[in-house]
Amino acid sequence: MLLMRNKARALFIAFLAAGLAVQPVSAQFSDSYNFLKAVDERDGNEAAKYLDEPGSVIVNTKRDGTGETALHIVVARRDETWLSYLLQKGANPNLADRKGVTPLMLATQLGFVEGAARLIKNKASVDGTNRSGETPLIRAVQLRNPEMVRLLLKSGANPDKRDAVAGLSAREYAAQDGRNSAILAIIERGGQADEPKKSGELDFSGIAEPK
Repeated sequence: MLLMRNKARALFIAFLAAGLAVQPVSAQFSDSYNFLKAVDERDGNEAAKYLDEPGSVIVNTKRDGTGETALHIVVARRDETWLSYLLQKGANPNLADRKGVTPLMLATQLGFVEGAARLIKNKASVDGTNRSGETPLIRAVQLRNPEMVRLLLKSGANPDKRDAVAGLSAREYAAQDGRNSAILAIIERGGQADEPKKSGELDFSGIAEPK
């Protein structure tokens, strides 16, 4: 009787092994894994298989280990085409990875202004913070990126929101940095362009003072 049971168990295990062997490799991984792999590889047809399923929320799935979403992946490679596609499919621009970094914060760190603008247009929070309490505007000031600073300010970013480490705001960081006078001027103007010279005002900026 015991011998028969062992044989039956062995046959069952062999059957399972044979079944796994004939499955395609992709079928041995989760849908989330396969979807993010398709995004990694820019495989639009494969990604669409998961995105186009009725009621699918896979567009917001997170990668094991890092917590990255598909938006993080495409922002990291500065891919405007895929970024627009995923946002159209309902990707949430405010999901952070395990370090508390949102796609907008990542775009700011990379100087990816076009991507940041696209995320903001799709309701990314301009004052969202990472684990250090830094906002995208604070990071843009620290990186001395005037174009990103202008974009964030025009989109409603708060220049007086302080971080959790130094307790400083974007305005205060700019004021402390002697090389950031141009950034501070942008903040004081609320992100607007340089004030135009008044009609009839003389410009002596190119004339040297007499010695």
